[in-house]
Amino acid sequence: MTELFDGELLTVAPATTSSRTERVGYALRRPSGVDLIVAAELRSEMESLTNRYDAVASATLLADAGQQLNKVAFLADEAPAGRVQRELRSLQADAATLMGQLIWDASQRRDHESARAYYAQSLEVARHLRDRTSEGHALLRTCYVALYGANDHRQGLEIALQAAQITRKTSHALTGLALLHAAEAHAFLGEDSECERALLGAEKHLERSDGADAAHALFTSTHFGRLAGSCYLSLGKFDKAQQLLQDTASRMQGRRKSRAIVLGNLTLTAIRRGDLDAALVVFNDAIDELQGTRGGGGMNIVFRAARELRPWRAEIAVQEAQDRLLALMEAA
Repeated sequence: MTELFDGELLTVAPATTSSRTERVGYALRRPSGVDLIVAAELRSEMESLTNRYDAVASATLLADAGQQLNKVAFLADEAPAGRVQRELRSLQADAATLMGQLIWDASQRRDHESARAYYAQSLEVARHLRDRTSEGHALLRTCYVALYGANDHRQGLEIALQAAQITRKTSHALTGLALLHAAEAHAFLGEDSECERALLGAEKHLERSDGADAAHALFTSTHFGRLAGSCYLSLGKFDKAQQLLQDTASRMQGRRKSRAIVLGNLTLTAIRRGDLDAALVVFNDAIDELQGTRGGGGMNIVFRAARELRPWRAEIAVQEAQDRLLALMEAA
C-alpha cells in the first residue's frame, strides 16, 4: 500500500497481527480514545471467526467469539458519540448474532433460550441504530430457532415474513433469504401454493442482490437449491427435491456444515423413494462432512435419516452406516 507525502510515494507496511493486537489492547485501556482503525480491526477479527464457522466445530469458537463481543460492547459503551460509536454498535449487533448462532449450533440446536437472548440483544442494538439490515438478520436467525429447533412452524413463518418486510427496501439478499425460509415454513405446514409463491419471490430478490447489498456476503449461489430442495422434500415431491439437492451438493465446496444438511435431506429423499443404495451413499457422505464440524443442523437431519433407515436395520450396510454415526457421537 502507498501514500502520497510531499509529492513522493511512501510505502506503508500492512498491519501485522501483533500491531493489531497492540492497538486493540491500547484502546481497551483507554477506551475514550478508540478510533475507526480499531473498529475496523475488531471487524476483521469477527469476520475471521465467521469465516471459520462452516469448517470447525462451533464449540471451538465460542470463547473467542464471547471475548470479541465483550470487547466490542465495552468499547461501544465508552466511545464518544458519533461515527466511531455507531460503527462499534453495529459490530456489537453482528457479534451478538454470531454468538447466538454459535451457541445454538454447539448445543445441537437445543439451547433455544440462550440463542434467542443473543438475538434479542442484537435486535435491540440494531433498532437503536435504525439499521434494518442488522435487524432483519437477527430476526432471520430467530426464525431459524422457531422453525428448526422449537418446530413452531407458524411462528417461524411469521418471523420470516417480518424479516422480509423489514429488509425489503434495504437488502435483496436478506429479503430473499427470509422468503426462502418462509417457503420452508409453508412446506412444513403443507401449504403447497403458498410455498411456491414464496420461492418465486425469493428467487426474484436473490437475482437482484449484488456487491452493493450490505448483506450480500450472507447469500451464496447454493442457497436457493438447498432450501427449495428441502421444501419439495417436505411436500413429498421427491423427484424435484432430488434434482435440486444433488445439484446443490455437487456445487458446495468449503461449506461443510451446510453441505451436511443438504446431504441429510438427500438421504431422506432417497429413503422415502425406497432407494436404499442411494440413501446409504449420501448418508455416509453426510457423516464424512460432519467429522470435525458436528454442525447441529446436519447432525439432527442425519439422525432423522438413521431413524428412517430402521426398516432395513437387518442389512449389513445399514448397520455399518449407523455404527459410523454412533462412533461420531462417541468421539465428541
